Amino acid sequence: MTLWVFLFKNIRDRVFAAMTKEAIHLSDHFTYKKIIKFTLGTILMMIFSSIYWIVDGFFISNYIGTSAFAGVNLIFPVIMAVACIGFMFGAGGAALVSKKLGEKKEEEANKTFSLITCFTLITGLIFSLVFFFLVRPIAQGFASINTVNATEEMIDNAVRYGRIMIGGVSLYIMQSFFHSFFAVNERNDLGFLFTFASGVINMLLDYILIGVVGMQIEGAAIASLCGMSISAIGPSLYFYLSKKSLIHLCKPHFSISDITKSLTNGFSEFVSNVSGSVISIVFNVQLIKYIGESGVAAYGVIGYVCFVFFAIFIGYSVAITPVIGYNYGAKNGKELSNILRKSFVIIEIVGIVMLALAIGFARPIAEIFTAGNSELQDLSVHAMIIFSFCYLFTGYSMFGSSFFTALNNGLISAIISFCRTLVFQLIAVFVLPLIFGIDGIWASIVVAEVLSMVMTIIFMIIYQKRYGYSLDPFRIKERREKMTSSDV
Repeated sequence: MTLWVFLFKNIRDRVFAAMTKEAIHLSDHFTYKKIIKFTLGTILMMIFSSIYWIVDGFFISNYIGTSAFAGVNLIFPVIMAVACIGFMFGAGGAALVSKKLGEKKEEEANKTFSLITCFTLITGLIFSLVFFFLVRPIAQGFASINTVNATEEMIDNAVRYGRIMIGGVSLYIMQSFFHSFFAVNERNDLGFLFTFASGVINMLLDYILIGVVGMQIEGAAIASLCGMSISAIGPSLYFYLSKKSLIHLCKPHFSISDITKSLTNGFSEFVSNVSGSVISIVFNVQLIKYIGESGVAAYGVIGYVCFVFFAIFIGYSVAITPVIGYNYGAKNGKELSNILRKSFVIIEIVGIVMLALAIGFARPIAEIFTAGNSELQDLSVHAMIIFSFCYLFTGYSMFGSSFFTALNNGLISAIISFCRTLVFQLIAVFVLPLIFGIDGIWASIVVAEVLSMVMTIIFMIIYQKRYGYSLDPFRIKERREKMTSSDV
């Protein structure tokens, strides 16, 4: 036993020594290696979060039944919409706090962080109370809009699941909120560890409560909330107790301007997530019109892949936002340019890899979710191949929205998110099927992402001078300045 304790302590000390030695700070010059290392924890955190939601769906559909699975999917957009409060104040607050750190206003940054944390929690509790009594009418309303065989059993499952989840949605809000601040605190690794623990607890309780004990839909909701408590309460204690960290919770100083700025900064994240729920409903309506229920099922298969792949871009954007905000506050235009150029290269490479993986594994993925239905498999594979080309363009607008959030320009960030997730997709999903038939539905997301990418780059070009960065890939301006200084 003594030997094992000695070995454990030795390994632990070596790991912590390596982490300390190679710690990456917001003020550093970021190489590709540093960018990847700094963002990896948050990316893994987002991927793992998306995976354990998929596992939830697996247990519900296989152990409780189709009606329960449909009921969860019916009410889930409402839960996500309320939970977006955490994403909104997390992203917007992280941009504001990192900007103040760049301006060397550490005490003010901590007070702002504490204020936004308290305000987010109070807002979450209020929304939780209000929506608790609205779950049934909302479920009934969604069932009437979403024309997929809406039975009373499905609505009942939606209400039973929704009331428990909405009742504890503050946990989900705070979990989402703290995601961004681990990056600000330069400890993305801890964010992933909390998320990992949360996911393991969730999946373990799914198995015990649903698979072993035989609880119905309530078991799934309880398992989710127990998992979320790890990622909500744990970070709260960490930021309160770690007084020597870059940021920590302290006595807040009330400031309307800080709350307003956080809200407007992060509004694009709220718009993006809420719009995504609306688009899902519209897609289902169009698919039923052109294909039928098999189209909705195929869209569900794509959704699982999309959920994981988009999580990579979201994780990268969330992690890099504090770095951009810090350098904006420090008025370091050269480093802003460096991060922007390198991010574009990383996004394009990742997009190409995603495209290759989605096409290469389309058939095996479809077989997992369409057991034995060859017709549905063929439809899912065909749809996935067309849809997968969106991965080449998606990362630009996601990153672009976060980029302007980090620059504390919530308006441009919101415009990019709103156009990408709602305007362009709505137009494309209604117009393209009239020209290309069924394939137009699958291609609509690709067209929407291309338009979003073009709009994002235009905004970045327009705002170069205002924020002091440069999109010049050949750094002509920097070379001219060096030549001028050497001549002098």
